[in-house]
Amino acid sequence: MRKSLALQAEMSQEFGTCVFDVTLDCEDGAPVGGEKYHANMVVALANQAQAAINNIAPRVAVRVHPVDHPAFEQDVELIVGGAAASLCHLMIPKVESLADVERAAKLVDQVVIRAGRTTPLPLHVLIESPASVHHAFEIAAHPRVQSISFGLMDFVSSHGGAIPASAMGVHAGQGGDGLDQFSHPLVVRAKLAISSACHAHGKVPAHCVVTEFSDMSAVLAAASRASRAFGYTRMWSIHPSQIRPILEAFAPQVQEIELATTITLAAQQADWAPISFDGKLHDRASYRYFWHVLERAHQTGRTLPVPAQAFFSA
Repeated sequence: MRKSLALQAEMSQEFGTCVFDVTLDCEDGAPVGGEKYHANMVVALANQAQAAINNIAPRVAVRVHPVDHPAFEQDVELIVGGAAASLCHLMIPKVESLADVERAAKLVDQVVIRAGRTTPLPLHVLIESPASVHHAFEIAAHPRVQSISFGLMDFVSSHGGAIPASAMGVHAGQGGDGLDQFSHPLVVRAKLAISSACHAHGKVPAHCVVTEFSDMSAVLAAASRASRAFGYTRMWSIHPSQIRPILEAFAPQVQEIELATTITLAAQQADWAPISFDGKLHDRASYRYFWHVLERAHQTGRTLPVPAQAFFSA
């Protein structure tokens, strides 16, 4: 966790913006019986990261235990109560239904108020089962949910062996009938449902991990496919070496940034009326698209053309 926070600070200075979140893990990170100690440790780390801020604010989150775990309420009381102002969001894993979101939101909001934070603490949720995928749209519609992540390995495991292990990875291998996480129909269906639900309600879809952490070409290919074919706008990493390939895949290409800059500036000059560019008509629908390209470029630390930099100056 300390290495991740140090890398975040280092890359923030390199790119001029915070280009990835660090999620301190209490669900899988805390030893059985050591949940309280671990929660207090992540509080200290989150507050230390915030206190060490230079000119770029860090983005630190915490994944707590699921709402039905005995340590859930303790996690929220200790972590939100002790680090409410230092967190960018709270990650709630294994959300099965809207009721789970409502239970989490009610407790988190109560603790946030007691802690003195003046703005709501966003909730990110992990969908990890067939039942939760079925409820993806109503979960995404909840006003306290900012993002939904797909928990691939738990999703595959929840099928009791009906989905081959190859579907947890990006290399189909032997015995999997050539099916990996981008080709197995049930996994693809789940990914598309989550992405679609998020976009329907203006939320952020976060793609699952690539377990082949030492294969950078596999990480880059998976991240590119998640972004361009499945509509995901964020992606989890499980090793620091994966962060740069993921950023590269999710960032717009230079020519996309240049085109977005040209059209956005031309639209601004035309007071957002329709324009003709390179033999094509553009209006507010395409202006919205190209603005999102510039936003994504800024968020991923790309160098923007000088005229576009003014859009993101303080």
